[in-house]
Amino acid sequence: MSDIKVPGFKTNGIFELQVSNEAKEVATWTIDLKKTGTVYKGSAQPKADVTIILADETLADLASGKLNGQKAFMTGKLKTKGNIMLATKLDAVLKGAKAKL
Repeated sequence: MSDIKVPGFKTNGIFELQVSNEAKEVATWTIDLKKTGTVYKGSAQPKADVTIILADETLADLASGKLNGQKAFMTGKLKTKGNIMLATKLDAVLKGAKAKL
């Protein structure tokens, strides 16, 4: 899969999403809003500013607006490593990406 361009975001960071399915298989996606403005499958290069670990169902709920990131974090549906303040911008990033697509 080729990179998807995501221009116009004011968030300056690299998000790495580690998304697991019911079979516990993990797919890694990177949203690079610091260097390239792209979304791509695979680990962040360079290192991610924040890693977000969640189930595919949780990601779908976040992207559709059925769930917000803070509630997902507080209920244990979403875990983070790295810059937690950047993680708080995930909702805005997903809403912006949805609007661009």
